[in-house]
Amino acid sequence: MGLVLHPTRDVTEVVGIIERWATRHHKSLMVRTEDAHRVPGSIEPVPEAEVATRADALISIGGDGTMLGALRSAVLDPKPVLGVHLGRLGFLVEVEPPELPEALSRLLSKDFTVESHACLACDVCGDDVVAFNDIALVRQPGSGFVTATLAVDGQQYGYYRADAVVVSTPTGSTAYSYAAGGPLISPATDAVVITPSAPMAGISRSVVLSPDERVRLELEPNSSAVVVEMDGLVFRDAATEGAVDISYRRNAGLVVRFDPQRYQERNQLKMTLLDLPFLPEQLRELLPSELRNAPNQEIPPRC
Repeated sequence: MGLVLHPTRDVTEVVGIIERWATRHHKSLMVRTEDAHRVPGSIEPVPEAEVATRADALISIGGDGTMLGALRSAVLDPKPVLGVHLGRLGFLVEVEPPELPEALSRLLSKDFTVESHACLACDVCGDDVVAFNDIALVRQPGSGFVTATLAVDGQQYGYYRADAVVVSTPTGSTAYSYAAGGPLISPATDAVVITPSAPMAGISRSVVLSPDERVRLELEPNSSAVVVEMDGLVFRDAATEGAVDISYRRNAGLVVRFDPQRYQERNQLKMTLLDLPFLPEQLRELLPSELRNAPNQEIPPRC
């Protein structure tokens, strides 16, 4: 099994749980060489590119960002990725640290389902990158606006003049795209969403495209310097010319799920942070059973 660690959080406790379980079950663990100082000496350090290729499964320890990194690392040969939650808000990660021993045993016995995720395969001025959430062209602060033309399957459809242009998958529709005013797309849907942030001219609404349509965003000569972000990480800084070609790739990532219904209910609760209101009886169903069934518990009326 390959371990993918959050870059800054203390992962000692979780890694210790995994290491003790692996010792009892005679399973080997590996981690990228750069993280060797953060784990026990029994865990094999290997070059970053080998973690995903040699492992039968990956264990992501962190939040959604760490999970996305694990998925990207295995995109050429997708492996099941088990997410262990250390972040503040995770829509992809399912398992809490106390649940780890049981989760690892179920992983070993193949008692789980796999949730398939699509990605955006992007050619950024000749460099190939993938994004499971989104790829964004973002203006540098104080340098004007992103000005780019949109072409779909080679047909020009207009232009953007905005603070940013965000292209997202259904998984990424609840992230940057939603913050910019884009729609929520069901994860069961295959679609590509293009959303401008703070548009000043040109296309001002989200565009939802078929997964089979190829997208091209090309910077105009009068565009400001642009930062290209992939899943929130800076891939290219201060670009002033060039184009990004984007295509949709199905089944590019495999996420381990033990209890899809529980995972869905937990995410429903997190979605309240996105201003999606619930009825009182819906909120009651999301409470822990000991609170839900307690006598004399009243749920306040809707505001």
